[in-house]
Amino acid sequence: MRTSDIFLTISSLVVGSLAGTYNIDKTYIGEDFLNTWTHEAISDPTHGRVDYVTQATALAENLTYANGDTLIMRADATTVLSASGPGRKSVRLQSQDSFGTHIVIFDVRHMPVGCGTWPAAWETGPNWPANGEVDVVSTYVIEGVNDQGPNLVSLHVATTCSMPSSGRDMSGTAGSLNCDVNTDGNSGCGVNNPTSNSFGHDFNNAGGGWYAMERTSDEVKVWFWSRQDSTVPGDVQSGADEVNTNNWNQPVAYFPSTDCDIGNEFGKNNNLIFDLTFCGDWAGGSSYAAAGCSGTCVDWVNNHPSSFHDSYWDVAAVRVYT
Repeated sequence: MRTSDIFLTISSLVVGSLAGTYNIDKTYIGEDFLNTWTHEAISDPTHGRVDYVTQATALAENLTYANGDTLIMRADATTVLSASGPGRKSVRLQSQDSFGTHIVIFDVRHMPVGCGTWPAAWETGPNWPANGEVDVVSTYVIEGVNDQGPNLVSLHVATTCSMPSSGRDMSGTAGSLNCDVNTDGNSGCGVNNPTSNSFGHDFNNAGGGWYAMERTSDEVKVWFWSRQDSTVPGDVQSGADEVNTNNWNQPVAYFPSTDCDIGNEFGKNNNLIFDLTFCGDWAGGSSYAAAGCSGTCVDWVNNHPSSFHDSYWDVAAVRVYT
């Protein structure tokens, strides 16, 4: 065997063995979110009954609080709204950094709950939305409405893209298979988490947990571990400088490139986002009444501020590995 052949063989073995290994790139804890993320005071692209505020307003009105290993992002829970005025004040936070192939781990202690709420932790590419329409990919890692679990993981892509109906190595249950935002009312292709503690009150009562997403040119995977889960990997739980997804258990959601060009659709770097909106395209639709919520969504959001006392994010950390 030639020396060059030996080198190539060894190189391929090393690459294969490191396929699931990532090193820490960014760690966001406490005040890092004030310094390296942006409060986006924008009109809500999902048409929610919300008024996203600036960082200055969020800090002055205690809608954002950061100290030590704690980031709190909450909605206003004191103001009765005028029907003709702006929506309920809330926070939308986006990372200034963006990432290509990566692992992101959301370490969350508490998520917003309550009728009318629509919290999400997700990522998307540049120029979203453009001219009122979604034109790039988005990956929703944590999302749901009106306290109705379980958590929904979904992809939203602006071109023809679908997921196979079977043969996906995941513990979750597939919903819509069409990821194209131009069909099915932009529902995306989703996977429901199999455990009730993945979202809402059950998530909070368990002390929260960890969501991890891996994005490569071939696939997207999402894992979830409750705070009380004995199977959470040590590298995830400790916030290690290196993680190895080969040692993790079966993902909750798996999106392969079988019928979707993941490498092309997800070719751009994505920013990370936390937000909390109300009503809008999803939470304010038929899902509001289906959740057993009273009256109409907009009326509830306008006139029942105290019901949003628990509508807040408590984030311990966000870590990105590349």
